[in-house]
Amino acid sequence: MTRLTVALTALFIALGVGACNTVRGAGEDIESGGRAISDTATEVQRDLD
Repeated sequence: MTRLTVALTALFIALGVGACNTVRGAGEDIESGGRAISDTATEVQRDLD
């Protein structure tokens, strides 16, 4: 029972760390997309002026 508990705990920790990296990557992708939209909007505004 103890080995099973340790193994399951290690598995959950590994999955948790993997999920954090996935969420972090998604956040970076969203930030990059927002930056691109902002840059494009700035360019369009300059063209209109």
